[in-house]
Amino acid sequence: MNTTIEDTQEYIGMWVTADGYIRHELLPDGRYDEARGKRQNAYQGNYRVSGNHIDYKDDTGFTADGEFRDGILYHAGMILYKEQIP
Repeated sequence: MNTTIEDTQEYIGMWVTADGYIRHELLPDGRYDEARGKRQNAYQGNYRVSGNHIDYKDDTGFTADGEFRDGILYHAGMILYKEQIP
């Protein structure tokens, strides 16, 4: 049986595009907070992880999804990397 990111909960934390423009924080309570550039709290809402899949619903009702593959989050045409805490 393959272990999924849902099993390990390694999805919790900050995910960032390579240029740092988009910062997407997945909180342990099922909420997320996304910053774009200097705009903090640009998008906020709920998420749910199932296996290696993630579904989002922001507070305006917009929905999106993504996939975790090999430690990378692919979401809405973006590639996000988990920020490592030193």
